[in-house]
Amino acid sequence: MATIGFDAYRFSISWSRIMPDGRESSINQEGISFYNNLINALLEKGITPVVTLYHYDLPQALEDSIGGWLSPEIANHFALYAEICFREFGDRVKHWVTLNEAWMFATLGYRYGLYAPGRCSNKVTSLVGDSTTEPIYKVMHHALLSHAAAVDVYNRKFKGFGSYILWSVSFFHEGENW
Repeated sequence: MATIGFDAYRFSISWSRIMPDGRESSINQEGISFYNNLINALLEKGITPVVTLYHYDLPQALEDSIGGWLSPEIANHFALYAEICFREFGDRVKHWVTLNEAWMFATLGYRYGLYAPGRCSNKVTSLVGDSTTEPIYKVMHHALLSHAAAVDVYNRKFKGFGSYILWSVSFFHEGENW
């Protein structure tokens, strides 16, 4: 990447690789070492790491135990995961994205059943889920709460790093059919 002139690289940290069961008791040091090595290698080549905390890889244990993004509890779990990432990598990472295209994982995961967790009313696509009782606005609400919880942790505990944090959105042209 450095050879062809890249000066930044956006990548996602896998929540499941850092916390396999989504809880603090399961912190995986090998996963933290993997990302430390990646971040250090980028910086050695003059490439700025831009880190996305969530890119469609919720730990399965959180899906099974609390219902994943359908549960308001997810915000507390996400805040804890974000705090671990900020603590472990924030001395070198200055650019953070909380959730990659939440609209996509909400709509395609809970309305159409095409992305994980594959929940929808169409039983041809998915044997689980009911889009009438699990509407995507609940998932999006919990995603917003999770983003806010991560920003709150960052602002209270890590703001001195001089970083920024943002929410990644999808852009569509009028007339596109989803």
